[in-house]
Amino acid sequence: MKTDDIKDPYHRTIRELSDRIVEAQQPIRVLDAIKWDNGIRDAFFASGCKSLPTVDKSYYAGRPLGYDPDEKRQQFFAIERDIVRKLGQFNPVGQIMQRMCREYQMVIRMLEVRGTPEFSSLSEELYGSSGDVFHSGDPNLADLGQMMSETLGNLDGNGLLALEPKTINAETAVKILQERLDSVFRPLDASITVKLSDGIIADAAAGADYIKVRNDAMFNERDLRILEIHEGWVHVGTTLNGKSQPLCTFLSKGTPSALTTQEGLAILMEILAFASYPLRLRRLSNRIRAVQMAESGADFLEVFRFFVNQGQTDSDAYGNATRIFRGSTPTLGPFTKDLCYNKGFIMVYNYIQLAVRKGMLDRIPLLFLGKTVLDDMRRLAQLVDEGIIRPPLILPPQFADLNALAAWMCYSNFLNRLSMDKIEADYAGIF
Repeated sequence: MKTDDIKDPYHRTIRELSDRIVEAQQPIRVLDAIKWDNGIRDAFFASGCKSLPTVDKSYYAGRPLGYDPDEKRQQFFAIERDIVRKLGQFNPVGQIMQRMCREYQMVIRMLEVRGTPEFSSLSEELYGSSGDVFHSGDPNLADLGQMMSETLGNLDGNGLLALEPKTINAETAVKILQERLDSVFRPLDASITVKLSDGIIADAAAGADYIKVRNDAMFNERDLRILEIHEGWVHVGTTLNGKSQPLCTFLSKGTPSALTTQEGLAILMEILAFASYPLRLRRLSNRIRAVQMAESGADFLEVFRFFVNQGQTDSDAYGNATRIFRGSTPTLGPFTKDLCYNKGFIMVYNYIQLAVRKGMLDRIPLLFLGKTVLDDMRRLAQLVDEGIIRPPLILPPQFADLNALAAWMCYSNFLNRLSMDKIEADYAGIF
């Protein structure tokens, strides 16, 4: 639907303001702005993995953002000001858009100070810190990382968990993923393009309506299943749901707070679909530990050696250590985005569990409306009821039919009240 086709003045105002946010954020590319090029990698390995990568503030100065930060911040400030003027301070859709404008202004500032201590401070403000707790008195994210590592360590070497070798090359993976995603999305009048790429660090990455696969990556069947679910069903699916909105087009674009919900939802979907596996979870928990190390003063070499000691190859350890320090320098603290996976999983799981406990099952599919934030869920539900936001068109099977999920959460609500220490004592004779 085009803006000119919207007859209701209130609806047209929402769409115009929403489109302004979508347009304003287009040139902001966080990961492109902070990535380290292949020359940094080559020099590191040429040193025998013994010298800190040569990345400082001047390195980032040579990677222009492609826009003027002051002008871009002013653009978001002007949109935020117009939201209040045209919709009011307490309008629910206006409040969501105001938060997005403020977050984007902070993102711009973070990218503006790449290579300085302020970068890590702003990263913690946007993505969180390993010291963050979920509730007062509960374990924090760093505790979660340590507890996960200890439990997963008990599974090391278990022959029942052996993974099949990676024998599927990138070109074949693209064809397989394209066929699978076509079967899911085409009946819903949506489409995803899967293509090769040589410009990404991860094995694969999702865009608005595409998935890029690194051209030198190798996969097994489980890897492809995870990519189908994580990148396809969740990341691209929620983007397409957001783009289909007749008024709130901003739901197709994610701020850092939306990333936490996105990644948590993607990890939850992997587990619900029985696609995840302990080694993958260990990699995610190790990233929490690496962020904690960097927050405590560890440099790139120390984090690199940590990953090597966890059984990773030098190449994989370099890639993971780079994820922790990109945007910063090898000695100035971390980029904390990698906390989003586990942090988001816990937050989304708790949200679903409470929705079931309260009998509010209609709130659960709202997670797939677009790039949503848990703090906005009450407002989003209100906007769906008012017809401002359309319910999600694309839903994974586990969320399209909530029977099994609701049944699981009913048991989960009870199981959470049991003491695992007492259970372990009672079962001592069995094990």
